[in-house]
Amino acid sequence: MLALHGIASQATGFDPEKARDVIRLCAPQGAPADPADAALVKQPDDLSVAASNGFSAAVVVDGAGGGREIVQGMSRLLTVPDAFSYFGPGDILGVQPATKRFRTLYRRGSAHNSFLVTERCNHYCLMCSQPPRKIDDRWILREIREALPLVSKETRSLGFTGGEPLLDWQEFMATLAECRGLLPDTAIHVLSNGRAFASSEVTEAWADVRHPNLMVGIPIYSAVDSIHDYVVQANGAFDETVLGILKLKDRGQRVEVRVVLHAITAPGIVATCRWIARNLPFVDHVALMGLENIGFAIANSELLWIDPMDYREQLAEAVDTLSSARVRVSVYNLTRCVLQPSVWRYAAQSISDWKNDYLPECDDCCEKPRCSGFFTTGRPKYSRGIKALSNSAIAH
Repeated sequence: MLALHGIASQATGFDPEKARDVIRLCAPQGAPADPADAALVKQPDDLSVAASNGFSAAVVVDGAGGGREIVQGMSRLLTVPDAFSYFGPGDILGVQPATKRFRTLYRRGSAHNSFLVTERCNHYCLMCSQPPRKIDDRWILREIREALPLVSKETRSLGFTGGEPLLDWQEFMATLAECRGLLPDTAIHVLSNGRAFASSEVTEAWADVRHPNLMVGIPIYSAVDSIHDYVVQANGAFDETVLGILKLKDRGQRVEVRVVLHAITAPGIVATCRWIARNLPFVDHVALMGLENIGFAIANSELLWIDPMDYREQLAEAVDTLSSARVRVSVYNLTRCVLQPSVWRYAAQSISDWKNDYLPECDDCCEKPRCSGFFTTGRPKYSRGIKALSNSAIAH
């Protein structure tokens, strides 16, 4: 698992009046194109090379050497632990100079970039991977908007998540509008509980962004309103969520429905997908998702854990139900060995690269190149069905 945040051993030369700063890493052999650009120093000679090429800031990976003292022309230095040797040109960091804390905001070489918009939420989901906090974190959106102009124009997709990104919906809409202008060819995917879209004002503002490739992922955990409301710990959430989806589709917006599978939702997955196929056949995608055992899922493990082997038949029927209704469907976060072969063509390699790995049992599996693998975050739980698959066994 990649380290995405840490504490620098050195943070020198930053503006003391600025609580947070955003830095884009660049190859020292190039030249800075923006005041936020800093040379990435991994070799002993990189710092002097960067200074001669006009850089006034550098991020030094500890162990590179030559980074403890400011050289002529180099005014800002951030020295990070060797665990961040994966940093590459185009990566973007958020820095708090006073505390020397920093976060990886964007990785140029990754296909799984997303911005956390807020930790606040109006749900309290039983399996929430990002437990909500009642804090004033509006600074995060300001940091994101500072970072967006630095994101590579070649980025294929970018995500926004929370918390609930639409709690400050007007500011967030302005951020999406900036994405449209700055990254017109980048697909934007927003994770939201969908309730804000029950307001016509919010839905109209979303549609008015007119982004050419914008989708919102909204959870529906059951066809039974009380079960959905129980999972998200919010009365009336089901009705507002469905109304929000209907209003979005009425305005021609792209919507993905997400169902996280656990002991409360998995037993009814066939009924849920029949309900979606009958009532929401016009949604653009349905994602049926294995549980990441992190956050509240750990605290509620006895309530939520179910071996995927115990719902594999129901999952196969649910996928067939949606596919037969011509609803595009994918299965996320579940290994192929716990899925029926009929589901394999719907199973995606969905786990973000920074928290994705495989078990020793997977080494000899013929399906490993196409398999989702496992989460490395939290306290992973493994199915009794995990095993290496062979071509001969599959053929039979």
